[in-house]
Amino acid sequence: KVRAIGVSNFNVAQMQRAQKIAPIDSLQPPYSLVHPDAENDVLQFCEQQNIGVIVYSPMMSGLLTGMMSKERVENMPEDDWRKQSEDFQEPRLSRNLKLASLLTDIGFPHTLTAGAVAVSWTLRNPAVTGAIVGGRRPSQIDDIVRAAEFRLSDSELGDIENFLKANP
Repeated sequence: KVRAIGVSNFNVAQMQRAQKIAPIDSLQPPYSLVHPDAENDVLQFCEQQNIGVIVYSPMMSGLLTGMMSKERVENMPEDDWRKQSEDFQEPRLSRNLKLASLLTDIGFPHTLTAGAVAVSWTLRNPAVTGAIVGGRRPSQIDDIVRAAEFRLSDSELGDIENFLKANP
């Protein structure tokens, strides 16, 4: 028995077509400070249609954790997909590392990591139901759980927005 229908990586047109067949209960899109494109239409559509949204890659596969560096990227194995990603190559890499540094600064007074702040930023959107995250150590999971309860201040959101506008 099918209790719910979820889709992944669908755009609005695809969801509209699918909904002619059966109602969609959830969408799983990529969504992060590096790739906020879902805000342009997909998240609004889901909110209007009461479709749950569970985002993935809010920390961009480690890029927004505050633990990534140019040296770490250079030393990744050649078969690591991140080495081929534009987000992990110049000039995007420097921009993304500066963004992670800003997130570290925002998280510091709250004893939160940059990754937790990145997750919290995705959860601030009322269309977002949850975020898929990963960690390698239990301490990382504890930090991310706190991100679900943390709310960025207007000032902190402004700092992030200013960065994104100055560094498209």
